[in-house]
Amino acid sequence: MAGRTAWFPGHMAKGTRQLEDISKKLDVIVEVRDARAPELTASPVIKRLAGRKPVWIVMTKKDLADQDVTSQWLSFYKGKGREAWALDLLSRQIGPLRQAFSRCKPSYRELRVAVVGIPNVGKSALLNLLVGKKAAVVGGIPGVTRGVSWYKGGDYLVVDSPGILDPRSGAAVQKALAWLGCSKADVIGGYDTVACSLIDYLQRQNLWHFVEEKWGVPADPGDTVAVLEGIGRRLGCLVSGGNVDFTLAGRRFLESFSTGKVGRVSLETPLSRAADALAAEDDESLEDEE
Repeated sequence: MAGRTAWFPGHMAKGTRQLEDISKKLDVIVEVRDARAPELTASPVIKRLAGRKPVWIVMTKKDLADQDVTSQWLSFYKGKGREAWALDLLSRQIGPLRQAFSRCKPSYRELRVAVVGIPNVGKSALLNLLVGKKAAVVGGIPGVTRGVSWYKGGDYLVVDSPGILDPRSGAAVQKALAWLGCSKADVIGGYDTVACSLIDYLQRQNLWHFVEEKWGVPADPGDTVAVLEGIGRRLGCLVSGGNVDFTLAGRRFLESFSTGKVGRVSLETPLSRAADALAAEDDESLEDEE
């Protein structure tokens, strides 16, 4: 489709096919999402797998999200009959999830679980905690897990999978995923462009106060470039002549936001979903192109 810019390498397409093939062997599918934007970071393959096996939602990085908003999301999903948890994987506290697993484990064999999600939401970190050892590579670069493999540990037989993005999603959605480190800013417009889109979104959603409190950079809804320049000066992203290196400023701002250094910021709530707003923005862009 014209105008679509999703980063969708070949190993992702292969991973989708493999997950569909092995779904009949599973007991439960765990979909990992980022607690700061649970709908935005939903996996595109779940619709193709949900009718086959139970799908549980695990929202990771709850330590980076607004606590009240995360509670709203838990109530929202459970109100729809979904099993859902919010976890901080760095704390290694996944007892409630283990207890839920124990209730559905067959008595005659280990529990078979698939860990599914888009890039860099914590799939491999969760797998490592489940099997009790570093059985999968964990890193901050989207696409680090490149195949579908089984890992045995204790009462679990766990399938890891590559992070799979929706190839139909548009530029606005892809940029938003890059804010969270789930997509690559350098291939969907550049660090400065993606950073400006985050600045614009935070201002429109009345979330800029987190940045202003952190770095003392005031909002300017009419000039996101000027705001990025202010951030660049605050972070020391200067070149000869005292000018701001906008690429470096954008990269450092995005890194600070994605790692939680800006604060505990949730990008969407059940009543105000970033995924819906950004998808609508992409649709408007496509109409303008046509």
